[in-house]
Amino acid sequence: MKVIAVLNQKGGSGKTTIATHLARALQLDGADVLLVDSDPQGSARDWAAVREDQPLTVVGIDRPTIDRDVKNVARKVDYVVIDGAPQAADLAVSAIKAADFVLIPVQPSPYDIWATSDLVELVKQRIEVTDGKLQAAFVVSRAIKGTRIGGEVAEALAGYGLPILEARITQRVSYPGTAAVGTTVLEAEPEGDAAAEIRNLASEIKQKLI
Repeated sequence: MKVIAVLNQKGGSGKTTIATHLARALQLDGADVLLVDSDPQGSARDWAAVREDQPLTVVGIDRPTIDRDVKNVARKVDYVVIDGAPQAADLAVSAIKAADFVLIPVQPSPYDIWATSDLVELVKQRIEVTDGKLQAAFVVSRAIKGTRIGGEVAEALAGYGLPILEARITQRVSYPGTAAVGTTVLEAEPEGDAAAEIRNLASEIKQKLI
C-alpha cells in the first residue's frame, strides 16, 4: 500500500480536484484505491455523494489520527489518496506521517508559493526523520493554458528544495463541471487534454513510488 497525501494549507489551490482525479486515475489504471477526505468541510465526500453509482470509495478521517487510522481502514488497497485539510496544522502533520508521497499543489503566483512555506517545513522535517523515505513534490495547479511558468515562480519554488513535477494541471471549466455531478474529466472527456494531464500526473507519481 502506498499513501499519497495531497496537501496545501491555502484554500483554492485545486487540492480536492487533484485528489479526486488522481484517485480515480489510479483506479481506472487497475489499482484498488481508497480516497480519504481529511477536510472537515468534507468536499471530497460531497463530491462522491452526488453520484449514485460512485465507483470510488471515500471515507472521512478529519481528526489528527490519520496516520493510525489509515492503516486500519485500508489494509487491502494499492493506494490511499488523502485530500488534506487547509489551515489545520495538526491534520497536516498526521497526513504527512501517513504518507509515502506528499503532493503540494500550488498556483503559479508568488502569493500562493509564499503561503506554502510552513507546510514545506513540516514536510522537510518528516523527510529528515524518515531518512529520505518520504518523497514530496510540487505540482503547478490551475495554470493558465498557453503560458509558461514564470522565472520568478520557478525560482521561488526551487528555493524550497523540493522538486517540481513535469505534469501540470491547467485551469479548465471541465474540472468544476464534472465535480458538480460527482465524476471526473477522465470519464467525461477521456480523450481530452484535461484527462491527459491527469493521467500524466498519476503516471509520474507512480514512477516515483516504484
